[in-house]
Amino acid sequence: MTQENQQNPNNQPPAPYGPGQYPPNYYNAPYQQDDEIDLRELFGIIWEGKWWIIAITFVFAVASVIYSLSLPNIYKAEATLAPTEEAQGQGFGEEMSGLASLAGLNMGKQQVDKVTMAMEILQSRQFIKNFVEKHNILPEIMAVKEWHQVSGELIFNEEIYNSETNEWVREVKPPKKPEPSSWEYVKTFQDSILLVEKDSETPGLINISVNHQSPIIAHQWVEKLIEDINNHMRQRDIKEAQSSMEYLQNELGETNLSSLQQVFYQLIEKQIQTIMLANVRPEYIFQVLDPAVVPEQKDAPARALICIIGTFLGGFLSLFIVFIRHLVRTNKKKQTDA
Repeated sequence: MTQENQQNPNNQPPAPYGPGQYPPNYYNAPYQQDDEIDLRELFGIIWEGKWWIIAITFVFAVASVIYSLSLPNIYKAEATLAPTEEAQGQGFGEEMSGLASLAGLNMGKQQVDKVTMAMEILQSRQFIKNFVEKHNILPEIMAVKEWHQVSGELIFNEEIYNSETNEWVREVKPPKKPEPSSWEYVKTFQDSILLVEKDSETPGLINISVNHQSPIIAHQWVEKLIEDINNHMRQRDIKEAQSSMEYLQNELGETNLSSLQQVFYQLIEKQIQTIMLANVRPEYIFQVLDPAVVPEQKDAPARALICIIGTFLGGFLSLFIVFIRHLVRTNKKKQTDA
């Protein structure tokens, strides 16, 4: 057997190219020409449907401009709050439990973060319902169409509320009524108007903001919300302190042990101190670091962004329609030729 047959025992013809070698003009394969043809065809389709693209994009651009101009300006008034010493200090219930434990009394533990409690109450359904009823602001929440900048007056939606007769005239299906229920206006207030959050840059501070068509109303509501939550927490603590004093006085009258009497006197003194501080400090839970001002610039809507998004959406949709039309026409032509 020859040396060549020994290297190729199966008598197979040798490969025309060795490892790592490619035939001539390998990098000028036909698929690159196909890609070039496809790109030319793509631009040809776009050029053929240019009037469709221009027309659809123009319609979407005009519609987005009209829509953005129809949206009322929304103004945001905001204030920065800080917890007071009463809010940051140890809750009275916890102090009372600690002192009572020295006398062998088990009064339970009451660990309350007043700041967190006040924030939750401020956004609660019951507090907002009471706030709306107290200040009689339901039409300003549910029926405002826009704010007239020159006169400073609110313009109400006549299909919802008649401002001359103070009557609700909106047409709704049962079980809803013409006048919005507390479920409706509280949800609107929570979702679209009020925002309470902790400051992300400065721990411990709280931001409260109100969005409204009227910058004057937004400013007024921020101030009223801060005042009302301070009053609410004040009355809550005063009521709790008075109830605790009644309990302590009853317990004091039933014991003859001097050690227990001393503890009860200390607890009663703490209650009196709580009531006194609550009555003399207007900013009971939150003190205002940066008060709200009447905003002069709108916060929303972003009309330019709406127009840009609408125009781009029209452009993409027009390209899609042009390609679909070309595909349908091509398929019909193939069927006809067949």
